[in-house]
Amino acid sequence: MAPLSAFRVCLLVSFSAFVTVSLGFGLPALLNAVMGLLGLPEANASECVVVCYLLFALYVATPRIPRGLVEATGKAVFITGCDNDFGLALAQHLHKLGFTVFAGCLLKDKGGEGAKVLEEFHSERMKVVQLDVRSEDQVNSAAQFVRDNLKDSQRGLWALVNNADVSTFGGVEFTSVEAYKEVSEVNLWGTIRVTKALLPLIRRAKGRVVNVSGLYSRMGNIAQSPVCVSKYGLEAFSDCLRYEMKSWGVKVSVIEPGNFAAACAAGSPSREVLASTANKLWGEASQDVREDYGKGRFDQIMTLIRSQCNGGHKDASPMLDDIADAITSKRPYTRYNTMEPYWWIRVQLMTHLPAALSDLLYF
Repeated sequence: MAPLSAFRVCLLVSFSAFVTVSLGFGLPALLNAVMGLLGLPEANASECVVVCYLLFALYVATPRIPRGLVEATGKAVFITGCDNDFGLALAQHLHKLGFTVFAGCLLKDKGGEGAKVLEEFHSERMKVVQLDVRSEDQVNSAAQFVRDNLKDSQRGLWALVNNADVSTFGGVEFTSVEAYKEVSEVNLWGTIRVTKALLPLIRRAKGRVVNVSGLYSRMGNIAQSPVCVSKYGLEAFSDCLRYEMKSWGVKVSVIEPGNFAAACAAGSPSREVLASTANKLWGEASQDVREDYGKGRFDQIMTLIRSQCNGGHKDASPMLDDIADAITSKRPYTRYNTMEPYWWIRVQLMTHLPAALSDLLYF
């Protein structure tokens, strides 16, 4: 693997050099052309670099441009996946902003801790609902509960946040078809199921649908195909829904978070769970697959997975802020890229460069 890694390093360095040279010569030429059109004196390379850095600094440092705020009072929001970590924090955050929150919890009927925490609010604006997004009956019951508990059902439901999510890992040849189905049943079909049940209320309010996706919704990765399959589908569903809902005045946004495993410790697999899952994947693989891959190569991929599960953002507040913006802004963004600079750059390169070049850069 060492020669391949060295090759990738050389390729990335060469690519960086190419971009630097292109900017060094291309930007002055472009800027001078613009100056000429405006009848202004030509600029030199140094001035171009200064302008470039200034624009970049402004882009990074400038707060999000205000786009008008929606009054939270009297509006209700439904959130799926509120049992722990991020969903629980989101329900608390939106309640604090003044919304009436319908919090869907998978473990409410089993005395789940997340449901208990929310029920202890003893607030008329915090309503905990039993919800398994995989169950048609539970989804329909939750939708009826919302209708029965809205102060004014004619005003409808202001927002739906599809946050329920499951994840797993494993290469294509190590992952069972059942595992693919289990992940998509929550991430994709669960989102579709809940959205269809609540969409009439959302339309009535001219409200919002916010789907929590991820960085693997627009790019693939090694040993991540079960999640990628479900999230790619979620992005397509969100786009189609946005087109259809535009004439109704309903806004549809997608949240594309990066790696928040460190911020969601309870929802992130432990070292023991990771090891157990890896052993299960290896043990259930066919003899031919084990022989062809070799344990060394398999362990190397698992090491990469472990590093991702133990890293990333340590603070979930950027995601909370983005979802709140999608719900409260009069003109929400279509997509919110809540991810670290490395992953944002990687997503841009993998979705805009020719595949042959992005494959050489990252695989």
